[in-house]
Amino acid sequence: MAYFLELGFLGLFVSAFLAATILPLSSEVVMSGLLLHGYSPWVLVAVATCGNVAGSLLNYALGYWASLGVIKKWLRMSEEEFVQAEQKFKKYGVFSLLFAWVPIIGDPLTVMAGILRIRLLWFLLLVTLGKGLRYMAIAYVVLQAA
Repeated sequence: MAYFLELGFLGLFVSAFLAATILPLSSEVVMSGLLLHGYSPWVLVAVATCGNVAGSLLNYALGYWASLGVIKKWLRMSEEEFVQAEQKFKKYGVFSLLFAWVPIIGDPLTVMAGILRIRLLWFLLLVTLGKGLRYMAIAYVVLQAA
């Protein structure tokens, strides 16, 4: 039984990690399934949050170290879209990272944070808070509906 628990947690971590990248994956489905199979909600929230933040950290690193040409190609952004994204990030500031969990805008936010050299401590605090609260809300809704 412990083996299957470990596989469940590993699967959630991997799906949460990949979901935080440009890949179109959903960790919510994996987490919901595990919740419905009796896994600990608190452990699942922690594992999913860690995996998702790690994926966002990869995005940050790409923004920090990759060339702008590579980033624009990876995000499939035109020069105009890139400039708009940069202006919006600067307009709303570092606290916009609380919304790094939002589909479509989350990945560019975390990459832009790397490009703009946002302090890693602020990045980790804000992204972790936003993503952690999101996973808590998902766990709550799933368990209430069950």
